[in-house]
Amino acid sequence: MFYEVIPLKLFRAGAGILAYSSDIPLKIGTIVTIPLGRTTTTGIVIKKVAPVDFPTKPISGALYDTPLPTHLVKALLWLSEYYLVPLPTVAKLILPIGIDKKRRNPAKSLLNPPKTLKNAKIALNPAQKTALRGLESASSRTKLLHGITGSGKTNIYLQMASTALLEGKSTILLVPEIALTSQLVQVFENTFPGRTILMHSRQTEAERHQIWQQCLTCDTPVIVIGPRSALFAPLHNLGLIIIDEAHDSSYFQENTPRYSALRLASFIANYLKIDCILGTATPLATDYHLAKTHNSLVALNEKAKPASAPEISVIDLKSRTNFNKNRYFSDQLITEIKQNLEHHHQTLIFHNRRGSAPLTICENCGYEALCPNCFLPLTLHANDYTLRCHTCDYYCAVPVNCPECQHPGLIHKGFGTKLLENELRKLFPDARIARFDADNTKADSLAALYDEVKGGRIDIIVGTQTVAKGLDLPRLATVGVVQADAGLSLPDYSAPERTYELLTQVIGRVGRGHLEHTSVIIQTFHPDSPIITSAINADYQSFINYTLKIRSKQHFPPFTYLARIAVTYKTEHTTLSKIRAIYRELSAHRNILTSPPTPAFHERTARGYTWQLTLRAQSRTQLLKILQPISEKPNTIITLDPPSLL
Repeated sequence: MFYEVIPLKLFRAGAGILAYSSDIPLKIGTIVTIPLGRTTTTGIVIKKVAPVDFPTKPISGALYDTPLPTHLVKALLWLSEYYLVPLPTVAKLILPIGIDKKRRNPAKSLLNPPKTLKNAKIALNPAQKTALRGLESASSRTKLLHGITGSGKTNIYLQMASTALLEGKSTILLVPEIALTSQLVQVFENTFPGRTILMHSRQTEAERHQIWQQCLTCDTPVIVIGPRSALFAPLHNLGLIIIDEAHDSSYFQENTPRYSALRLASFIANYLKIDCILGTATPLATDYHLAKTHNSLVALNEKAKPASAPEISVIDLKSRTNFNKNRYFSDQLITEIKQNLEHHHQTLIFHNRRGSAPLTICENCGYEALCPNCFLPLTLHANDYTLRCHTCDYYCAVPVNCPECQHPGLIHKGFGTKLLENELRKLFPDARIARFDADNTKADSLAALYDEVKGGRIDIIVGTQTVAKGLDLPRLATVGVVQADAGLSLPDYSAPERTYELLTQVIGRVGRGHLEHTSVIIQTFHPDSPIITSAINADYQSFINYTLKIRSKQHFPPFTYLARIAVTYKTEHTTLSKIRAIYRELSAHRNILTSPPTPAFHERTARGYTWQLTLRAQSRTQLLKILQPISEKPNTIITLDPPSLL
């Protein structure tokens, strides 16, 4: 008998399938050990074939008696074709690291399911019942649940998962990050005790392997909760996929193989003929457009709990009369913080830039402190008085004098969360203040201090987008956004979308029915921006109409298919030569919009110089055909459907 096998090791550019012989019959999806050259590796059986007329090596043996579910084998092949990624590279996504290792301790059961399955009693209000009926009746397999913040999307998830369990089917629930969605996880664990399996980044290789084995051999319906990698849980009885906070950028894998978990989930749902629910308060423009086109958009516009909307104030940063007490915090925001401290309420200060100052320059000669690897501005971190690069993590001590002219007048401009934290400590020395951003250690992270934050033992919370998502704080009274338009100036087609999403998320931290009066203070240089006004008014329809109109004019998704080609070499001369050659090659194709080569947003990194160009086409098939030969060029990375061009 002969079989086609995909090895986990990339053995030759452009190749991905090898033929092997076997004395015993093997099922499709069987994980096997195979000889490859002078070594052995792991492989996945994908097809039985007729006898071949060339020499083949025998399969060494099967690692597991239970094969992978068919939908994962199909997903492997689809991912490779849809994103132009070699099959061995994709196969590594499907299988856990260290799958061929023999563990010392036998796998212990992670589950303790009750002997009988009971229908979980999920209380749904009239609006939730209507939304559930809409999801059940939508003809498309992938359905968009557009539920405003606090509308109770979780209850709908619970009801659908309960129905799946009663039918003997498992559910995969994707979350952006378990640390930020601990409340959602806890609700599922309490509702379905003994049936939830968690996957997260803090688990060891051995733990992840054990969880994977449990899923592969599990004969009872379960609920797997985790980030995008949980989509590869080898469940043979999968009946439902739910993606919470479906707008989140973490659902797109930025490193090879680059893929969208939303698109993959949709493929799996279509193949298995099951439902895939995308739940979000701020749908991505492409997902909204697709859902509208396929009549699979379901709205949930009522709060689950009666709650008065927060009082929202807009402060114009151009008018310095609003900043008499502090240059970063308006007088009104300072007054609100004082009142919250008196009433033992919390304040959340949001600014999506970490560090103390993003720009260090010499006031005498104009020297600017740049990263020697990336040529990007170094950010001052005042706590240890270092300059750090937020791209490659290069750091150095702050020079006493200007390295160019020896002038002592180095100044630091701009501000980040660290500087805001220091300013708040000066203004409110007795307040308990905590900062949460990418500079946190494990000990002072949001996950570690979550109970203190939720319990109200932190008075003022300062942070980046880490604090904008998923937090439900009963004592939170005020949200202050220090500079709402900070992300709008980025040279990226999706910058307005990310700004709207972040503002909506952070505003949604209050007005959840816990306190009688809550407030939001938005500081911005552009109070009349349609993006900012739409977010303030919770007017998604105005935002999406404006966004789709702009994207249609500029030929960006969802009206075209987009690809980014990036070329990186050690020298700028070689990079330019290679990217220009690709541009000339692509320019010959009609019906393809090809941008001229431009330096990448992070032009220079430790790997060298990167230049890029973008392609836009009406046909994805045509785009893939053109890109196939380009994908085989060295030092060239192709990203299809990139959520960002930065």
